[in-house]
Amino acid sequence: MHLAFLTSEYPHQRTTLSAGIGTSIKNIAAELLKKGWTISIFVYNQREDDIFKDSEIEIHLIKQRKYKIAGWYYHRKYLQNYLNKFIKANDIDVLEVPDWTGISAFMKLKCPIVLRLHGSDTYFCSLENRKQKRKNYLFEYMAVKNANTILSVSHFTANKTKELFNIKKPINVIPNSLNLDNFKLSKSSLDHNRLLYFGSIIRKKGVIELAHIFNIINQNNPDCILVIAGKDSKDILTGRSTKDLMREILSEGANEKTKWLGQLPYENVKTEISKATVISLPSFAEAFPMTWIESMAMEKAIVTSNIGWAKEIIDDGITGFTVNPKNHKDFSEKIELLFKNDKLRYQMGKMARRKVIEHFSSKIIANKYDNFLSQIIHEHK
Repeated sequence: MHLAFLTSEYPHQRTTLSAGIGTSIKNIAAELLKKGWTISIFVYNQREDDIFKDSEIEIHLIKQRKYKIAGWYYHRKYLQNYLNKFIKANDIDVLEVPDWTGISAFMKLKCPIVLRLHGSDTYFCSLENRKQKRKNYLFEYMAVKNANTILSVSHFTANKTKELFNIKKPINVIPNSLNLDNFKLSKSSLDHNRLLYFGSIIRKKGVIELAHIFNIINQNNPDCILVIAGKDSKDILTGRSTKDLMREILSEGANEKTKWLGQLPYENVKTEISKATVISLPSFAEAFPMTWIESMAMEKAIVTSNIGWAKEIIDDGITGFTVNPKNHKDFSEKIELLFKNDKLRYQMGKMARRKVIEHFSSKIIANKYDNFLSQIIHEHK
């Protein structure tokens, strides 16, 4: 059986920058190969056109094209024609597409479409209480209606998306997965009093709250260092650098104890995870964050937000702490407790990795994917 993915991101040295969605695709694709699936990945919005092999996976790079008018339509139609050519030539049985911006709107494809809910623009605008462009909603609505089947990374995202688009059909849920072979326990020495945040430096990730939280920690524990690894973003509300906004909030002492590492290669991020004493991920808007399960897989005690999807990943007080990021005092107290209590931190890290092994490992998720996709192919024959 032949599965294809349409995606704007995939982690490879020849592609543009990739994040959690690309990693999750690579993880599941590698495991499905072992089960005898043929995998093709169509990566759009790239710098060049090319086809090559990444191990046994066929990668199609599709260059971003420019149009004088109606690029939103002609871009999708170009992708449709490109995909249909290879769907027919390579006997592709099913195609997975992302929900973001409704990339599959207007497409008439020659195989069943699985729309994967990683979090649409409509979804994130709702979580962040910000206005959405009407055309983005319409594209995403059309993509939802165009899909043969909808698959979500979390129950929270499924239910929220159902509500936003008035979806009547059932939505299946299979979470993101992690290749645990790539997240073996590190032998590098742990740095004490080292708090790590990694991910985009953007308001929706809770970094503005993190600055307030670290001010409290700095007052109580001046030796604590906050390490921030990620790319700065233009703030949605002010139009300014989010990093600059954080610096203005941080006290003089907290600023002196904050290290800005910028955007790091994937392997360097894992090094920073291994060095961290505690990891803080106070996001307001996620679907199923890879950063959370990556931290858990490396036996790290984490303090995260308590919103929506959180309870599907974290067992509060067992595999980590979940707290409302706006409650700065409570959030900081949970971090400080983990700094002070080595036994609790160790036990929480152990339980966190066990949770990933039992629920989110690529081998387990691949079995669910295999059964799910096989059923879709059978139903559409």
